[in-house]
Order: sequence, then structure tokens, then C-alpha cells
Amino acid sequence: MRRTAMVIALMLAAGCGTADPPYRPQEAAQPAPARSAASAEPETDPPESAPASSPASSPAAVPTGTRTVEVGEDMRVRVEWPARPDPLVKTMVDFYLGVRRAIAEGASGYGHNLEYEAEAAISDWIRAFTDQGETIRGTARLYNLRVGAVYGKGAQIDACIDETDVKVVSAATGKPIPNQPRWMRSPYPQSVLAHRGDDGVWRIRSRVRGEERCTR
Repeated sequence: MRRTAMVIALMLAAGCGTADPPYRPQEAAQPAPARSAASAEPETDPPESAPASSPASSPAAVPTGTRTVEVGEDMRVRVEWPARPDPLVKTMVDFYLGVRRAIAEGASGYGHNLEYEAEAAISDWIRAFTDQGETIRGTARLYNLRVGAVYGKGAQIDACIDETDVKVVSAATGKPIPNQPRWMRSPYPQSVLAHRGDDGVWRIRSRVRGEERCTR
């Protein structure tokens, strides 16, 4: 049943139809505080800067091992790359780093290698933090990266995210907000559906809730 759903999703990703609805964490079904839509949601090498824009186009462009990437002031992401990664996993990593960097730096949105509707949904989510004067601090962990399936021009890329050591804080004072998002309290799975354009670039069409169980 899961395989059937995945194939259907990838067929949609490979086609030209409307993008899937944006990802919503499990707590999204519960009423979110009016002050912030952010609550509706997801030994190392020396820190390095987050990638700016280049897509993964060859295996040489994909790191291996554990890397710690700085994405903002006092905000880092520990990326645990597979030993022999498929270049497609870099699409997911660049997306995660770019979105967290946008929140950490108070940006108004993010759109690198996103299709139009995905860019609009992600930018709205980022502004749920920044419009409230909130940002993020701490160390996140991105791990168990893998390509779930590839079907024609569509692909599903899966990962686990651990943000239990991340806090949403006031950008002005640096103090944690009173009500931390519930979805950050334990590791969670996340997948993205990507589509390869005629130019050969993979772009994310939507986020979807992953099905694998993620642990620390």
C-alpha cells in the first residue's frame, strides 16, 4: 500500500499538475497559538558555511561523513551524509539548510530550487517566524538521508530531523519564547518530492510527512 502511494506521488511529481499541499507536522491538527504560526509545523569536522546555491549535479559535489554547517548566529546543523550518497540527497540537504538559514537570518522567504507553489508555501512558513520577531538558535541534526524512490522525472528524498536541541527565541532579546513548538520536541521524519526540469535541475515540488520512525 505504501509503495503504491509512493508511486502515485512520484507520478504527480513528474507531471505538470498542481503541487501537493505543503507539509504540516502532526501537531498542525491542533489549534496553533495566535502569536505565531511557527508552532503549526520539523566527533564532527570544523563548521563550514552553508551552500549558497549550486545544485548537486555530480557525485563529486556530495560530501560524506559528518559535517557541521553554520547557518546563522548560534545556529548549526549537523549533517550526517551517507557513506556512498546518491547526489539527489543534496537536494534535500540544501533545502533544509537554506530554510533554516532564512529563519536564523530573519529573511522574508526562500526559493532556491523550489517550484513556484513550494516557494510560496515555504516562504509563508518562514515569515511565520520572522514577522513575529522570532529566530532559531541551537544545533539541529539531519540524518538517515536516502532516496526513497525515483520514477521518471520524479523522486522522493527522505530524511530524519532532530531539532530537540534547537530553541525558538526572540530576535531582539535572544530569550526563548514561552511556548516552544511541540513538533521540535522529538526527532521526526520528513520527505520531499522533487521534479527534474528540462534543464536537468531537480527542484522541490512539495514537502510531505515521512513514514519512517526516527530516533535520537
